[in-house]
Amino acid sequence: MKIGLDVLGGDFAPKATLHGAILALKDLPESDTIVLIGDKEVILTFLKEENINPERFEIVDAPDVIEMDEQPTKALINKPNSSISVGFRMLKHKEIQGFTSAGSSGAMMVGAIYSVNTIQGIIRPSTPAYIPKEGGGSTVLIDAGTNPDAKPDVMYQFGLLGSLFAEHVFHVKNPRVGLLNIGTEEKKGNLTTQSAYQLMKDAKEYNFIGNVEGRELFRDKVDVIVCDGFVGNIVLKQVEAMYRVLVKRGLKDPYLDRFNYETYGGTPVLGVNATVLVGHGISNSNAIRKMILMTKDVYEAKLSQRIKHALERYSINNR
Repeated sequence: MKIGLDVLGGDFAPKATLHGAILALKDLPESDTIVLIGDKEVILTFLKEENINPERFEIVDAPDVIEMDEQPTKALINKPNSSISVGFRMLKHKEIQGFTSAGSSGAMMVGAIYSVNTIQGIIRPSTPAYIPKEGGGSTVLIDAGTNPDAKPDVMYQFGLLGSLFAEHVFHVKNPRVGLLNIGTEEKKGNLTTQSAYQLMKDAKEYNFIGNVEGRELFRDKVDVIVCDGFVGNIVLKQVEAMYRVLVKRGLKDPYLDRFNYETYGGTPVLGVNATVLVGHGISNSNAIRKMILMTKDVYEAKLSQRIKHALERYSINNR
């Protein structure tokens, strides 16, 4: 497998991304290759300083950077030599099997949609987040911010995307899918969640267990929690903020350590025709390492193909 890494993406790039790539080499088989996409001169200088043989990587020159505050669509067009633009061209032409970046999440989403395209039948691609459970494992929270105004039919599909991800990447058998709401009763919530419930309760593609409240986030009651991206992003950032407060107050616990973003590294864009992962902008070298390894896991889980097959079955069953 060839894994493309945006060397210039992230607050601490290129040092953190290159350190992360070096760390990831130790965990990958020799048959896998990390493709470093970025300023070739900078990459070679760094590897020389670290006494790393550049032949251990494939290096692709892409000297331009898409900054976080740039409009994604315009930036991808106006900067064809940016690391993200080049990475997506390589992914489109199958020169790499997965592409990952801690850079502009907007550019990564737009690039994924317009280069490898959305899977036929998917209304809106989504990005999940991971919430550690007290008893081990993680709950998949979907959507984590990509779709802040998701409609009921989109949220119905989030259940399918999250279920497939939990089953084939986190290896959860028959994942329990819940809808995040202000109560467990069927009629609770706003019009969007009430309508989403009506669609999800008849789902044959996944195991819907009903509404779940915020108090269930850390318990082992549910494996996938569906919500729109507005709610999901608030939940995720509140969890991250609480973790930072606890660390600042000197509270140490193995369970709390699992809230560190480095544990997972990156999150996939679910619903597109290739393996694309987006990392946290503040990713350090260990987070980059985990992001690269997660890219391999998602690719080998054949998530895109599984999503296609699930949608085909759904379409056939509803003709």
